[in-house]
Order: sequence, then C-alpha cells, then structure tokens
Amino acid sequence: MNIIIHFIIVFTMGFALNGPVSLNGNETRLDNITKKSLKELHEQDKSGKEMPTYQFLTEELSNQHLNMEESKKQDVIVTVEEKELLARLVTAEAKGEPYAGKVAVAEVVLNRVEDERFPDSVKEVIYEKNAFQPVQNNSIQQPADSTSVKAVEDALIEKEHETEALFFYNPETASDNWIRDRKIIQQIGNHVFAL
Repeated sequence: MNIIIHFIIVFTMGFALNGPVSLNGNETRLDNITKKSLKELHEQDKSGKEMPTYQFLTEELSNQHLNMEESKKQDVIVTVEEKELLARLVTAEAKGEPYAGKVAVAEVVLNRVEDERFPDSVKEVIYEKNAFQPVQNNSIQQPADSTSVKAVEDALIEKEHETEALFFYNPETASDNWIRDRKIIQQIGNHVFAL
C-alpha cells in the first residue's frame, strides 16, 4: 500500500476514534461516517484489494466535511405540512398579538426542536402531551391567518431570532403555576417568553 495513504488512514482513524466528542449531532454523524469509511479502507487494505488514491481519499473526506458544514446552516428542517401546522398554532396561540409576538411564538417551537429536552420535529413538539392549549382544545384545526403564515416564514429564515425562549404564556390567563417559575427573558404584547 502506498505509504502516504497508510499514514492518512492511521492518522485520521486515530483522530476519528480518539478525537474530541462533539455535542453537535451533525458532527457526531460525520464522525460515525468517517469512522465507517476509514474502517472499510482498512479492511480493503488488509484483504489486499486495490486502494483509492490519496486524491480520492482526501476529496471524500473534504466532501463529508462540506456536507457537515452545509447541514449546520440548516438549523431545523421543516416540511410544508409542518409549516402549515405551525402557522395554525401561531394563529391560535397569538391571535391579537403584535407581529413580533407571532414570530416569537413560532420561534419557541423551533427552539424546542433544537433543544435536546424536546422532540426533534415541529410536529412532535406541537403534539407533545400538554404542550399547547390549542392542541388540547382543538383550535389548532382552524385555518391559519395570512399574518401567522408570514410570521412562520420569517421565523424560519431570520438569522437573529426574536427570542431564545422555550416557553411563552399570558400571565393574565395562565392557569398552570409551574410555568410561572420559569425565568422570563422578555415580554412581547401580552405574552411573556421564558427559559
């Protein structure tokens, strides 16, 4: 086997197997793909099969890195169905609230998707047991208004979020005491947003 390829495999495999563990799911997935690729190359070498060239190996690893970087930019992947569902939730939860409040309500759902303590999709977050009143009282089945649809679109494309909150509530109407123990980080309209 070419000595350069052998060095790359040994060095990279050692780094992939012993390198720091990332908390980012995309990087962990990439590490697993890299480990698998390197193990396959090692098995090919041991069995005497023809090995890929140095250029091919480095291109493959570079492409995996680029794919990881690209996936970091796509914070949350949301289907068309989930956008519609989220817009219906925003309509039901933030009726009469200012536009920024509607965007912030949508962002609470997106923040939860990104938070490891909550489910991994918009639909799962919305339908999580006792998470949102409109699911419980079935008002989420009402059509979304155009302002809420726009607020969801803005929440999905904005670089700087309106809020980093994971919870929101109206202090005048909230009946659950546990929510009042959350640290409030801002108020928009009648809703307070909390961590």
